[in-house]
Amino acid sequence: MRRFRSPAGDMPQRLIAVVGPTATGKSELSLRLAKALGGEVVNADSMQLYLGMNIGTGKLTPEGRCGVPHHLLDVWDVTETASVSEYQRLARAAVGDIQSRGRAAILAGGSGLYVRAVIDDLVFPGTEPALRARLEAELATLGPGVLYGKLAAADPAAAAAILPSNGRRIVRALEVLELSGRPFSATLPAYSRARRSVQIGLAVPRPDLDRRIAVRVRQMWRDGLVEEVRGLIGTGPHGTGLRAGMTASKALGYAQVLRFLDGEWTEAEAQEQTVRATRRFARRQESWFRRDPRVRWLDAAQPVPTDAALAVVAEPDALND
Repeated sequence: MRRFRSPAGDMPQRLIAVVGPTATGKSELSLRLAKALGGEVVNADSMQLYLGMNIGTGKLTPEGRCGVPHHLLDVWDVTETASVSEYQRLARAAVGDIQSRGRAAILAGGSGLYVRAVIDDLVFPGTEPALRARLEAELATLGPGVLYGKLAAADPAAAAAILPSNGRRIVRALEVLELSGRPFSATLPAYSRARRSVQIGLAVPRPDLDRRIAVRVRQMWRDGLVEEVRGLIGTGPHGTGLRAGMTASKALGYAQVLRFLDGEWTEAEAQEQTVRATRRFARRQESWFRRDPRVRWLDAAQPVPTDAALAVVAEPDALND
């Protein structure tokens, strides 16, 4: 593939983000962009940071990466709780290292807050152990639905960006609300405060996307998702494994398989519930990225041509300087 350079010759210093809902082809396009630009990929999918969570997250295999360096895959054990502030530190360091070597950094993933943590001037509020413990106790006692109702009443914008079943993120949003006296959504800066970057959004019509998700979930089962989950149970530094992970155990596909293994659902029910939950999640992802006026959307009903994506990267007004 031919190597692309901008007229100014400074392409490697632009942070390129490929974003959008799940199943739109972000990994594949990022790989092609990296090859065209002589670049490296930085993961921005929160679940792909977990070691051993491969099939259910759509993580490219080492062979599937085609020799392109990928960063921030397999960073955390499944027992660790995800931290966007820790991700921000790791991702910015990775981007800085890539760019210092004169290569293009390509951020790829659908975790919207993680993307903004890299490209925008986000400073995440601290935590207060006693408050966090109280909220987590409420979560354990009342369940995520009750706490989600509280969040929706106090901060509708934050609630709209969080799955009602994601207790960890609900607790964090309520914690920030109590600590700062401001809604969690208000802690995010205006979109105009971006670093030098270009965001390419991949859009697929909803009926097509729903079909892709169903196909992907069926393929996950054929590829051995159930066995992957079984292998993650009982692993970890203290032998506790996936069930002990407040974040990893709630991941799409993994949470549903755990309920199947616990006898709550049949395997067919777990698969169907994964399809439904993933479709809901994809709608939330699209809503998050659609609110960002800087995203340049490309039709991904068919694989996006590399030249079309490179043309977006080369547009001067896409740099958000």
